[in-house]
Amino acid sequence: MNDQEFAIAEYLIGNLDEDGYLRRELFAICDDLAFSQNIVTSEEELERLLGEVQQLDPPGVGARDLQECLLIQLRRKEYMTVELKTASIIIETCMDEFSKRHYEKVAKKLELEEEDLRDAIKEILKLNPRPGNSMSDSPRSSQHVIPDFILINNDGELELQLNSRNAPDLKISRTYQEMLEHYSKSKKINGKEQKEAVLFVKQKIDSARWFIDAIKQRQQTLLFTMQAILDYQQEYFLTGDETKMRPMILKDIADRIGLDISTVSRVANSKYIQTTFGTLLLKSFFSESLSTDSGEEVSTREVKKILEDAVGAEDKRRPVTDDALAKILRSKGYNIARRTVAKYREQLNIPVARLRKEM
Repeated sequence: MNDQEFAIAEYLIGNLDEDGYLRRELFAICDDLAFSQNIVTSEEELERLLGEVQQLDPPGVGARDLQECLLIQLRRKEYMTVELKTASIIIETCMDEFSKRHYEKVAKKLELEEEDLRDAIKEILKLNPRPGNSMSDSPRSSQHVIPDFILINNDGELELQLNSRNAPDLKISRTYQEMLEHYSKSKKINGKEQKEAVLFVKQKIDSARWFIDAIKQRQQTLLFTMQAILDYQQEYFLTGDETKMRPMILKDIADRIGLDISTVSRVANSKYIQTTFGTLLLKSFFSESLSTDSGEEVSTREVKKILEDAVGAEDKRRPVTDDALAKILRSKGYNIARRTVAKYREQLNIPVARLRKEM
């Protein structure tokens, strides 16, 4: 490459997003190069140089969409087997049908046997849809949670503790206390400066005491609120079985401990508890209620758990539809409409049946 071509290729690399894709239109990059770099180029030259960028590692980097990304990776394979050739044809000619998992349409369109289609799909699933994140998912995706509470199960007796890392033992500086004692023992305080010094030290000690008292009160509120949640959901905390979780809203706990709903909300919003079955967000223990055919009120978490289990146990070749999931729930006594099932499924980040289908 000459100097200008190298500068353009470098600029293209600078425009790749964290997934390794070039999301910008080439004509917009042409304009940017003219204004910011004083480089006059054409879309045709950019296309050619982008092809050079796409030869770099990791394979698939520099693509403008998923289809191009997958095709780059397939074409970079050392040996082009029958399965890889079929995979390339599927991505090139049936990308829309493949992404929507309309496998029957793909097989019919390309006149493929089911086994050949399955082998090709296996090769496609080995490809990386986010080549820019090959080294790691992303630094910000790794989150270390330090629990605010620790729950210990001593043979059926639940013991709640505040995490000492989040609640350090605070004390007033001995230096300030000795200073005030020294001035207090003096028979008389002479001069304006000495009086100001005594007042300053006293104010600092009073502020420190107020701060320590505020922290202690906060800790008591946290423990008080968490203990109320613990008592309300005792069966769940003893077993870890989500189907044992009772329906619970902020008002239930606020009424129990005599605090405002907003206070309970602040405690539940970003606090975690470490249990024998995982570190969990307090907010996850709250859920709406739902009535069964027998009139019993159950938590929506219980219904969601049944949905998760039903989807987990389904035949991936014939995934369970929302209508079928609604029938499963009705057979268990939960009279829930299909649209409500769809809402719960989306909250659980479970795709629709068609997108869960496998060959």
